[in-house]
Amino acid sequence: MEVIRVKDAVAGGKKAFELIKAGMDSGAKVLGLATGSTPETLYQDMVSSEIDFSDMTSVNLDEYVGLGGEDTQSYRYFMNDHLFNQKPFKETFVPNGKAEDLAAESKRYDQVIADHPIDIQVLGIGRNGHIGFNEPGTSFDATTHVVKLTESTIEANKRYFDKAEDVPTHALSMGIGSIMQSKKIILMAFGENKADAIKGMLEGPVTEDLPASVLQNHQDVIVIVDEDAASKL
Repeated sequence: MEVIRVKDAVAGGKKAFELIKAGMDSGAKVLGLATGSTPETLYQDMVSSEIDFSDMTSVNLDEYVGLGGEDTQSYRYFMNDHLFNQKPFKETFVPNGKAEDLAAESKRYDQVIADHPIDIQVLGIGRNGHIGFNEPGTSFDATTHVVKLTESTIEANKRYFDKAEDVPTHALSMGIGSIMQSKKIILMAFGENKADAIKGMLEGPVTEDLPASVLQNHQDVIVIVDEDAASKL
């Protein structure tokens, strides 16, 4: 894994954007995208650029169970608001959190990924080392599945909701096995609260107890960290 240290999240977003642009120049057509605060500066750079994304396809990592795309807390809404409304893509895929049959929706999304192999996957990392919503203990072979969110993940996400009990307890997530099929992975981490996870991911053993550690086994991973996230390396 290549580690790029940057001053802050703004500089990290710019570096990630440079890497995506270079990938597109080399023929990348499918981007795997993430939500949350980490990629916001990247999406700001994408929106303010002159690049046309209308020939690109996006495949998002995850969605909360029970939230539809019209819900302001859904990840579909987040992506529309932060990127797609300003920079239309040819196709955009996000798991359907309102699906009545979640097992069938998981299989459908696996087919989406199979039909649109991801050229560049953007990742954040949770404080407990999760990628996507793949919590500690998730099999490295997992494909799209329903996840019961841990208390630490719910705690981290409750800042986006009016009250803690509004935070969904389950999500649909692309599996670690699917993430590892991406040709290139860009993981970003900003802030001191990510320092332990980054140290474990880069320097610790490859273990399902820290899901992101599996990235040590991928052939092309770039990790973009600010000074605080890199403080324990």
